[in-house]
Amino acid sequence: MRPISLTTLVAEHLTTARQSTSGRSAHTIHGGRGRSLRQTLLAIAAGHGLDEHESPGEATLQVLHGRVRLASGHHTWEGKAGDFLVIPPERHSLTAIDDSAVLLTVAVRVGPADTPAKDASTHQN
Repeated sequence: MRPISLTTLVAEHLTTARQSTSGRSAHTIHGGRGRSLRQTLLAIAAGHGLDEHESPGEATLQVLHGRVRLASGHHTWEGKAGDFLVIPPERHSLTAIDDSAVLLTVAVRVGPADTPAKDASTHQN
């Protein structure tokens, strides 16, 4: 496995986010089908963000660059580079106060369709 430079990814994706009409750019670093953990780098230009949406389940944000505001109901939390935020298990939004990048980590529930089939030759009754 080759190491991944988060510093390089942040710089690249912030450039893309600044040029995007949505003001954001994302890159899945780890995870995918059949994995129980997904980690995604989100780069968000200042003033942009993710509108209110459902919680993905158990999830955290590590702020890698800039400052962000996480809001849910009547509660808000601000995070700056180096901060760790637990995403509430309810509808929430995320706004970049400054050009920002976060590492979103989500524990994905792996269901029967996502798990590899057992080898019939090793099944015991």
